[in-house]
Amino acid sequence: MIGIYLLIGAVTLLYVYLKWTFSYWDRKGFPSTGVSIPFGALDSVTKGKRSFGLAIYDMYKATKEPVVGLYLTLRPALLVRDAQLAHDVLVKDFASFHDRGVYVDEENDPMSGSLFQLEGASWRALRNKLSPSFTSGKLKAMFQTSNSVGDKLVASIREQLPESGSKELEMKRLMATFAIDIIATTIFGLDVDSFADPNNEFQVISKKVNRKNFEDIVRGTASFLFPGLEKFFVRIGWKQEATERMRELSHRTVDLREKNNIVRKDLLQLLLQLRNQGQVNTDDNVWSAESTTNGVKSMSKDLIAGQLFLFYIAGYETTASTASFTLYELTQNPEILEKAKEDVRKAIEKHGELSYDAIADMKYLEACVLETSRKYPALPILNRICTQDYPVPDSKLVIKKGTPIIISLFGIHRDPEYFPDPLSYQPERYLEDNKNYNQAAYLPFGEGPRMCIGARMGKVNVKIAIAKILSNFDLEIPKEKQEIEFGINGVPLMPKTGVPVRLSLKK
Repeated sequence: MIGIYLLIGAVTLLYVYLKWTFSYWDRKGFPSTGVSIPFGALDSVTKGKRSFGLAIYDMYKATKEPVVGLYLTLRPALLVRDAQLAHDVLVKDFASFHDRGVYVDEENDPMSGSLFQLEGASWRALRNKLSPSFTSGKLKAMFQTSNSVGDKLVASIREQLPESGSKELEMKRLMATFAIDIIATTIFGLDVDSFADPNNEFQVISKKVNRKNFEDIVRGTASFLFPGLEKFFVRIGWKQEATERMRELSHRTVDLREKNNIVRKDLLQLLLQLRNQGQVNTDDNVWSAESTTNGVKSMSKDLIAGQLFLFYIAGYETTASTASFTLYELTQNPEILEKAKEDVRKAIEKHGELSYDAIADMKYLEACVLETSRKYPALPILNRICTQDYPVPDSKLVIKKGTPIIISLFGIHRDPEYFPDPLSYQPERYLEDNKNYNQAAYLPFGEGPRMCIGARMGKVNVKIAIAKILSNFDLEIPKEKQEIEFGINGVPLMPKTGVPVRLSLKK
């Protein structure tokens, strides 16, 4: 009998706790949506019906309120729907939203101290130190390395196409291979050819990063939603294979560079300058990383590994997705395809070759990449955490310190209030004489002080891939237009059945 009473008591307490938790926004006076106990806005994710980003998009469409409370399982969060308010959160009112609120434990887990995860003064100090690594001069110096990877992409496609006629290729997979090699060469400085060796070390790490097994889902959820739980997992020694492999690869490469005084024009070399000299040299012609601090290291090998892992994860998926989605949209829009081809042809003709300056001159292709980044933002959400109480403009509402903030890029970018005819692919939106959209609503790379530090590098690499393909192959226009369907796994937008593009050898 006592057991029955205890059970009833436990069930009653659980019921009261859940009702209290899922009435948080009602008590705070905010409108709310996605109140589905116990998973809230993520109910469709747990049922295998939607990806995380699309589940948040569903919440975006469920209301017209500028801010709306929702629940990420047991954690109340605030969805910012109004584009101007979202922009202000990232820029004007950055002081109230300067952190992401994800797992970081710089002292006990230095690899977690990446630019993405770091908070407050630690983030600002590292951001300032890394900014000189992404100047146009530095990217220009790395260009030839990226260009050679583009040549391998062309050679791989040629091998797959028949002498006459066309063939449909899964472009996302091809671009993922291109992106992995770009990252391996321009960031790690390693000679990797994934087209010839699809089982190399980077490919192995990539497959482990993109697994969707129970362990990775738990760790990913903890890192994003419950940082304290992730800290506990790390403290008890629960290691993740992809992270450990990246740590070992990074340490090995740093040791090789420093032992043999190897100098390469890549991002790792700039991190080694920071490690051994205390700063990245602002002279674009100086790449030496010999110590000038009497052996005192200003950056640990684990902290370097954390930055490399971040640039790998962020650069790999965004480059692959943006390049493949752009090519797909070009086949769906023949007039745009012809303009892009002409833009590429003129730039190469003007400069005599595909060079960094030629890529910079491809203004229409740039507009295509920008439009792809709108329609298919690589990360469909942005996240912040409120770092000090913030009164919502033009209301009596106050966002309390510690509140997670979610911005649905997929929602804002496909909202006709901000982008007329949002499903239509219109690169002309971004041309100087034709800007017909709400510029505060365009946020594919973030905005403000925490805007993606590698956005320029990413766009250069995407344009290299597309320019190579448009210069060497003909893209076939399908008989009817089709929108890409998205899969249900992960946070990034993943195509459900790949990105099919039909190509033929240029006549």
